[in-house]
Amino acid sequence: MKRPLLFITLILSSVLFAENPFISKQNEGIKFFEGTWKEAITKAKSENKHLFLDISASWCGPCKALKAYTFPNSEVGAFFSKNYICKEVDGEIGEGIELAKQFRIEGYPTLIFLDKNEKVIMQTAGFRPANVFIELGKQALGK
Repeated sequence: MKRPLLFITLILSSVLFAENPFISKQNEGIKFFEGTWKEAITKAKSENKHLFLDISASWCGPCKALKAYTFPNSEVGAFFSKNYICKEVDGEIGEGIELAKQFRIEGYPTLIFLDKNEKVIMQTAGFRPANVFIELGKQALGK
């Protein structure tokens, strides 16, 4: 009885903790700004960068997919670190409630690209794979 249980445990452990080549390590992806939205705006102005705002919800499937597959991608992280101050908020908690009202979001996740002066350049909703997400970022920069 102990041997089959040990075998199953080893197999499950290797599957659950194996490195997935299709998902980059978390520390290589987008580094979201930890301060408030106002502080993110101030930082964007001082660094002469655009802003990216992700408004999501904890229960949202496409939001979870973005966080699991797109945001951790190393190419996404490199592009957005170079060009944007990135902020994520839950649209149903804290300052996220006000931001969701301010930007009149209609669904989660809402992806908002702004210039450093808070002018909305582009606003869209839904999951995007890494390559499409980078193209959206380039579009918002006018590249």
